[in-house]
Amino acid sequence: MSDPQLVVMAAGIGSRYGGLKQVEPIGPGGEILTDYALFDAHRAGFRRVVFVIRRDIEQAFHDRIGARVARTFDMGYAFQELDKLPKGYAAPGGRSKPWGTGHAILCARDAIDAPFAVINADDFYGAESFRNLYEYLLGARDRDGVYDFCMVGYRLVNTLSEHGHVARGICTAASDGTLETIVERTKIRPFDGGPQYEDADGTWVRLPADSLVSMNMFGFTPAFMGELGRRFPLFLKDHINEPKAEFFLPTVVNQLIEEKKARVKILPTADRWRGVTYREDTQAVREAIHELVKNGVYPENVWG
Repeated sequence: MSDPQLVVMAAGIGSRYGGLKQVEPIGPGGEILTDYALFDAHRAGFRRVVFVIRRDIEQAFHDRIGARVARTFDMGYAFQELDKLPKGYAAPGGRSKPWGTGHAILCARDAIDAPFAVINADDFYGAESFRNLYEYLLGARDRDGVYDFCMVGYRLVNTLSEHGHVARGICTAASDGTLETIVERTKIRPFDGGPQYEDADGTWVRLPADSLVSMNMFGFTPAFMGELGRRFPLFLKDHINEPKAEFFLPTVVNQLIEEKKARVKILPTADRWRGVTYREDTQAVREAIHELVKNGVYPENVWG
């Protein structure tokens, strides 16, 4: 089996941020968050990366990241577009929102031929997370009809924005350290008494601060692509006319766990997640990165 590969989801519109947050300079050398993710991924062992982007940001993305890492990685691109749908389906008029993270990964299926990790382009995950993920994927094997997946887990309180709500996959763990359930909550924000999420009827519900959450940092065997391909048309059948409906990775993972078709090992990490959801988040992330550079965790220019 080939060495593990990395898929970077970078097609998000960035509507809450107010711009193309994937290429916002963060580091002292003009690095973006993806630079640090790729730097950590390379140190962990990853050598091939596939970026999932939109056609309209292709040139900007290539200029800001692709051209700089082409000497370090075997690179590929996949394009997430609204009309990239199964036969018999067409995007409804007026829809502008992407079809979600599950669709993003499905768009990369022709570029992936090995166990693969998945990350967001606008998140800082930390070096330990990439090491654990790579090492797990080296030995990942589907057995007896059960897929062998993994997920890096973070504490909810360390993943929130002070400037608005965020989406998180809220997880529960089984006694053997595997994922038991994962539920996507799309509106979570901090309050004085602790984090809460807004449910479907507008009620705010409290969540434990140390809840285990998914930050879309998963590891999959190649068979996952087949499951996405089978389940996406079923999603479209029920939701194609809903302008904000999304085909989420955590939803598919949860379905596979419930059907006893997947075992998902939780990889705990002491790393602190940082990310840019809103423009106001940028300064705090920039200061944190500069502190890590000052302490020698990263060089001043990650690509030399």
